[in-house]
Amino acid sequence: MTPETGKKRTLDAFFAPTPSKKVRVSETSAPPTTHEAYPFPISQLPTELVDTLGFSPENEGEVINNQPHLDLLYFKPYIPKSITSELFTFLRSELPFYRVKYTIKRYGVSTDINTPRYTTVFGIDNTTRFDNDGNPIDAKTERLLPSNHFRCKPRPIPECLEALRRVTEGTTGQTFNFCLVNYYATGDDSISYHSDDERFLGTNPAIASFSLGEPRDFLLKHKPPATGKSEGKQAVSKPLKFTLGAGDMILMKGETQANWLHSIPKRKGIEVGKGRINITFRKAMVKEGTENYYNYNVGNGPVHKWDSSRKEMVPWTASS
Repeated sequence: MTPETGKKRTLDAFFAPTPSKKVRVSETSAPPTTHEAYPFPISQLPTELVDTLGFSPENEGEVINNQPHLDLLYFKPYIPKSITSELFTFLRSELPFYRVKYTIKRYGVSTDINTPRYTTVFGIDNTTRFDNDGNPIDAKTERLLPSNHFRCKPRPIPECLEALRRVTEGTTGQTFNFCLVNYYATGDDSISYHSDDERFLGTNPAIASFSLGEPRDFLLKHKPPATGKSEGKQAVSKPLKFTLGAGDMILMKGETQANWLHSIPKRKGIEVGKGRINITFRKAMVKEGTENYYNYNVGNGPVHKWDSSRKEMVPWTASS
């Protein structure tokens, strides 16, 4: 492992001292982000949080590429520690979440899936963009798309997540058009081994994955070799485990998604009301990406919102 050079930091973050004291957060005077596809307006980050995000990354990333097909950049942490608690609390309170249920067919057999975590997603694929009124338009022709172009109406990334996206793009040299947020309410919430290697993400996609809240283990293992192929490189790869804490970020890029699987396993001892938020930025290249992300992370079920008095996600209605 070798430290990543300072060239990937923004100039402001490079020359400014890293804040060491806890930031006192006040309310923002900026109006909330609104869109017809949002169930409710989403507040903007308090000014103090936005300003402190400009100091990111708090530590330089470590290059981890000492195994076959592996290409990671690990920041421990990326988000300044002085704001991780406030940022976690803000996002959990202000974002809409969903507990998506869907049916898949495997070998001709239908299986009902209950997503074992809360999810929400924002963004639109590379063939499309939002106009000034938030309407999806064709990125090349600038023409307004018909209302039935997408099965689920896409929505812009709200400003509270845009602030982090802009900083992440500036310090990694990558570009992103989607933001997926997972909320793991307890240690029973999880995600099984998978890779983000869908065709709609293009070749060798880069995915920036942030952690806030309670630490959780992040596991990686090399995919098994295809039948009939040599196990030469597979034989020297070893599973990896990172305990991701508040503010940490892993940038997965290169051949990682094509050759490695990752998961967040269940973990005992995490009390109700603590929880963990995972924010991932990624780039979908075609319409299938937009359809996929909204189908599996918003779906058609009820909206949930954090209830601070009950310390849990509860169903939300317009009269809430």
